Amino acid sequence: MTLPMKTKKINIGITGQSGFLGTHLYNTIGLYSDEFQRIPFSDDFFEKHEKLTEFVKKCDVIVHLAAMNRHHDPEKIYKTNIDLVRKLTKALEATGTHPHLLISSSIQENLDNPYGRSKKEAREALADWTEKNKAPFTGFLFPNIFGPFGKPFYNSFISTFSHLLNTDGQPAIEVDQKVPLLYVADAVAIIIDAIRKGSTGKEIRVPHNKEKKVTEVLELLEHFKSLYSEQGIIPPLHTKFETNLFNTFRSYIDLKKHYPVPLKLNTDDRGSFVEIIKCNSEGQFSFSTTKPGITRGNHFHTRKIERFAVIKGKALIQLRKIRTNEILEFELNGNQPSFVDMPIWYTHNITNIGKEDLYTLFWINEFYNPDDPDTYYVPV
Repeated sequence: MTLPMKTKKINIGITGQSGFLGTHLYNTIGLYSDEFQRIPFSDDFFEKHEKLTEFVKKCDVIVHLAAMNRHHDPEKIYKTNIDLVRKLTKALEATGTHPHLLISSSIQENLDNPYGRSKKEAREALADWTEKNKAPFTGFLFPNIFGPFGKPFYNSFISTFSHLLNTDGQPAIEVDQKVPLLYVADAVAIIIDAIRKGSTGKEIRVPHNKEKKVTEVLELLEHFKSLYSEQGIIPPLHTKFETNLFNTFRSYIDLKKHYPVPLKLNTDDRGSFVEIIKCNSEGQFSFSTTKPGITRGNHFHTRKIERFAVIKGKALIQLRKIRTNEILEFELNGNQPSFVDMPIWYTHNITNIGKEDLYTLFWINEFYNPDDPDTYYVPV
């Protein structure tokens, strides 16, 4: 009997893997562990030639995301971004390796400023190197990318607005114009598709999936704050863009201060009545009982909005952001029904820490689909 040969995994390295797009790409590639192997990268590799050469030798694919976006000295942005490419190609030449090189550039390439010029020249320099060395290449020109965990005042105005609204700040609009937007998960999917296909082109202009005026985005975010942050109401999410924007907004909520949220307990001679959730979106309700000492969950979602509401018994809910070590803990008691909503990219569980059965109601914003469950099992 001949056993089938195992398919060799593709070794992928990401410069700038700790940045906004890099983090999402690194985390998502980890979901395909049977297909891809992640090669760890640290920003200080660019200052240590030996470390950088060791890194490139291990890679079948290098996604070059490391770049400086903002600095008080524009010329430093230009010099930094050009130097990063120079150091990367120097390491490739030292090792004689020819991986598939992908680079993330921007539609701002055409702007006459140091950032735009640096992005264009960096992409063209890598493209020239791959052509000279007969290596596969993909060069992306992305529109404005937004999503959870972006750095305020750095990555996106949406990150800045979401941060300010969740910290009682006041967003200010300097220029109100239509902005082409691309959700970070869609950008990641485009990169992964190009990795699978191989060399796909020197100048790929990635289309946006939504175009919105800055005022329109701010109006939606303020609506999320009013309904969700202040009233616990799930806002209307009629489009994929609105869901993505909502998940972005709630990623800036201070979880330690916000949860658990108590529910109003209406009690009279007949008993008690509690409103569990008010939502303007479709979804699915579930109910569970959990024996003392038993834990449920230990998984995370990348897009789903989920609420755990404890109505009887004592529970410990734990959350941990993927690739971090801090565990957030919330104790809930059915004597004062309350809820915790699960942020995306946080693995979570619920444990019965009482002596009686735990009663929990679960709401999630989409029906369970076994072919696309968006549920990844990782212990908290």
